[in-house]
Amino acid sequence: MPRKGLGLAPRLRYLAGRARRIDVGSVLERAKEASEEHGKWRPAVVVDMLWQAGLRNVGFQDYIDYDFAILNKAERATYMTHPVSNQLSQKYDHPDFRGLFQDKVEFDRVFSEHLHRDWMVVEEGNAAEVEAFARRLGTIVTKEPVGQAGTGVHRYHAADVEDWDAFHRGLLERGELLIEEVIVQHADLAAVCPGTVNTTRVTAFFDGEKTHILAVAQKFGRGAVSDQMTYGGFYTMLDDAGHAVGKGYDSHANVHEFHPESGVRIADFQLPMMDEVRAFVDRVARVVPQVQYVGWDIVVTPTGPVLVEGNWAAGVYENKPTATGIRTGHKPRYREAIGF
Repeated sequence: MPRKGLGLAPRLRYLAGRARRIDVGSVLERAKEASEEHGKWRPAVVVDMLWQAGLRNVGFQDYIDYDFAILNKAERATYMTHPVSNQLSQKYDHPDFRGLFQDKVEFDRVFSEHLHRDWMVVEEGNAAEVEAFARRLGTIVTKEPVGQAGTGVHRYHAADVEDWDAFHRGLLERGELLIEEVIVQHADLAAVCPGTVNTTRVTAFFDGEKTHILAVAQKFGRGAVSDQMTYGGFYTMLDDAGHAVGKGYDSHANVHEFHPESGVRIADFQLPMMDEVRAFVDRVARVVPQVQYVGWDIVVTPTGPVLVEGNWAAGVYENKPTATGIRTGHKPRYREAIGF
């Protein structure tokens, strides 16, 4: 496939925006973290971070998360970074269709057949319907239509609700307008963390004919309603067979050889039904073909994969050398599939 540039204008706009928003204190703090962890001279790390950000499209957090301080030039060039991912999103995710992914209610409507769970919308005057829905399921998850990194997600038990009119009113006031049935995950996922539904992030690109899986990350929670890092969650990358490539880690300098609660060794994890996962991602990628570059969050259940959400701004999940021993990333796969 011939290489296509991502365009100079989007990159310049991104750099200009970063320059306006740069937090010098945050950069220095990150440089201190890298310096202490890897035994590097701090001023040299600061200069390197700024150079990588300005000329190599490497975000400051990318630099820390993927141990750039210990990687050589060739190794760094193999890593996907958030600035490059952002440019891909802007180019390949049509603006007119991004809203279908940003609004969780609209997303559930569009992708309803791939959710494989019940859901409903909270509206004025439907307190009785909310009560009946929650009582039937026992436990429900509510979501604010627009939220990021797991924010706006809540879990309630019907047995704890005494006044359903007040409960309904509270949902409306807080903007928790989407209610969903709790997903029952596969036993292999529950063995790692039973208290959280552990999602698999599959980053994929649909070229109009074929769906290319670019990277797969397995996220694990810590018992909260979400497995996002804001709730203490972490992730590990999976290989093409769905097996973990090493320890788990997050963006807060935490590395987990074993899950802190269950004690399961992360490197031993095998995602079940990997063939079904690939086929499932291909199906959902074709629903809105105008949004080509997506980070799909799915959960493998006892009967197969189900869809949680799709992220048009896919973000980046990559190998961390000090946690996995792997000093290369997934960028060559992105280039091969997308052609940039």
